[in-house]
Amino acid sequence: MKSMNALTEELVAQPPVLTLHTTPESDSWLYDLSKRVLDIAVSSAVLVISSPVLLIGMLAVRLTSDGPVVFKQKRIGQDGIPFTILKLRTMRVDADHSAQRAYNEAELRGELADDVEEFTLESDPRMTPVGGVLRKYSVDELPQLWNVVRGDMSLVGPRPSCDWEVELFGSRYASRMSVPPGITGLWQVAGRRTIDMRGMLELDVQYAARRSFLLDLMILIRTIPAVLRGTGAS
Repeated sequence: MKSMNALTEELVAQPPVLTLHTTPESDSWLYDLSKRVLDIAVSSAVLVISSPVLLIGMLAVRLTSDGPVVFKQKRIGQDGIPFTILKLRTMRVDADHSAQRAYNEAELRGELADDVEEFTLESDPRMTPVGGVLRKYSVDELPQLWNVVRGDMSLVGPRPSCDWEVELFGSRYASRMSVPPGITGLWQVAGRRTIDMRGMLELDVQYAARRSFLLDLMILIRTIPAVLRGTGAS
């Protein structure tokens, strides 16, 4: 079995998959069932175990900035079905997102100039006083475990995208939406900060083609040290 580093390097280096070889039809129901059982069991357990951390995070958001504690936004899920994602709010309610959107659009089109400064946790002026800390250690994503329990998301899968992002992705990356979006995935464990958006999409396409219960377990295991080190944050 290849290491996760070797696997992610191989997947990033490969061209987009045009002909997908997914889980055999005879086994897909077993994989789907196993994945759903794992999602519910792990998400429920982590929600209970992490409840003190979640409560502290919610209190920190409430005391340090005006606005709702929980951030809600429409995202596009499996097969293009929209759902409402839940996160702890890490940005100011009056934040201007136009620059970030323009940056992402330019990056996806391959038009990003080399001298354009990348958006980071440290330099993003939209972040609240505690927002950077919550995002660095993925505390802001804990409410998404409820999305997993509800069936909107899975623990492992492509990052759930906004509708305007999906429009930019086009047919080249359409297969990433054939699977449930996830809290973590190949992109996160490979290191978000070292892979651009197009690299992320390539990994998503490869995951959709090669997904398996064992791969999901490997990604989940690798997610733990990435979160503890704070390297899973964008």
